[in-house]
Amino acid sequence: MRRLALIGALSACLLGGTPLETMADEKTEKALEERIKRLEKLVEDLTKHEVREAKEEGKEKAKETKEGEKSAPYTFSGAGGGKSIYAKPFVSAPKTTVGGYMDLQYRTAKNSSIDNAVSINGSRVGTSSTFDQQRFVPFFYSDVTDRLKVAAELEVEHGVRSKSNTGSGIEVSLEFATIDYLIHEKINFRTGIILLPVGKFNLLHDSPLNDLSDRPLVSTRIIPSTLSEAGAGFYGTFYPTRLSKLDYELYVTNGFNGYNNAGTPVITSGASLRDARQRVSTTDDGLDNNNGKAVVGRLAFSPFLGAEVGASGYYGGYSPVNDRHLSIMAVDWTLQRGPFELIGEAAWAYAKNNSKDLFGNPAEDSTFAGHLLPQRMGGFYVQANYHFMPEALKRWAPSHFKESSTFTGVLRWDDVNTNRDAVGGPGDVQRLTFGLNFRPVEDTVFKLDYQFNFENGRANRINNDALVLSVATYF
Repeated sequence: MRRLALIGALSACLLGGTPLETMADEKTEKALEERIKRLEKLVEDLTKHEVREAKEEGKEKAKETKEGEKSAPYTFSGAGGGKSIYAKPFVSAPKTTVGGYMDLQYRTAKNSSIDNAVSINGSRVGTSSTFDQQRFVPFFYSDVTDRLKVAAELEVEHGVRSKSNTGSGIEVSLEFATIDYLIHEKINFRTGIILLPVGKFNLLHDSPLNDLSDRPLVSTRIIPSTLSEAGAGFYGTFYPTRLSKLDYELYVTNGFNGYNNAGTPVITSGASLRDARQRVSTTDDGLDNNNGKAVVGRLAFSPFLGAEVGASGYYGGYSPVNDRHLSIMAVDWTLQRGPFELIGEAAWAYAKNNSKDLFGNPAEDSTFAGHLLPQRMGGFYVQANYHFMPEALKRWAPSHFKESSTFTGVLRWDDVNTNRDAVGGPGDVQRLTFGLNFRPVEDTVFKLDYQFNFENGRANRINNDALVLSVATYF
């Protein structure tokens, strides 16, 4: 109706100024034709404008409806019928990213495997040739808001097994699950199950990230990775100069549990600190065994891109009445120059009075006959990497060897001792590893490693060479 009224008014304006008696005049006819053309053009423009307005109005209404749906609160007072299982905010507005990584390994060794073997009555027993689905690890990351983040990682180790037998090594657990509130780049709050910042490797232990199949011995037997615990704290980044960077993490968490329900110590030369982690604790509730809290933190300084030095510390009670404390110190380093990398980590642990039982009597180490339980342990690893990609391969098979593809040659030396108060023993181990891997893309790696394992200390050294093949990928 509005358009018809406008057309009528425009027609009156355009035609009203021409007397009827002069319309036969040629000049008047031309003027009339010109006015009619102008009228048609105005009608066409008016029609397009109304269509455009209608579309914009429809978009605004749709937007208002969508925003109304997003902002509708999910409360307990809402509907409780069969559809209530869908009354979640992420159903109408998905905001979570799901990914993860997995790795599969084949290994063969002269005797048993340091990393995969089981300790029975003080002796390490394992297979000399086996395939193993090492890990399947889904990740979940979500931006609740621009300041509130949620991240979690569910780890399934040796998932081919369906039943958990003693010593099988099966593990299904939350490796970490955190809620972050971003305040400022210099200070942010984190709580949940936290990857403890003890050494750099514990924070960056994903199989696709690392150039060798097995984790460093110091990062599994002294730290031990993966080390995570429930707690809360802060992290952030400073920039002292234009080129340098300073990162920190500081948390208060539950501590280690050094004793089982029967009061038997679990920190031994064979198992080191691994069985004292809360994630494998045998206490009934699985919570903090002594109501005492641990403090853990890491400070990392990067003077320029490609170089970083980190220092970490951990201190907390590990006994039932919180009268015995465990301390861990670690340093790590990274230096990258062109295709070369030099990385490493060293750690020292002290479990005060672990050589005595809870009654103060000397406690013999069941995994190291004739010796007391360990108090001091330590170790380190040094690793050199060289990245290369032959141009001839890219020309020969460009669909397999791309610009993002690379080979890496690796050399690593591991040295650990889980009982520094005694000579030899199952925790006095050295390892020399030569490795070569290929990454068709950065997220996927095929690894070939050969290990020279020197076990049971230098005085009673046992050579236990191993070949390890593996593949790992993010997904």
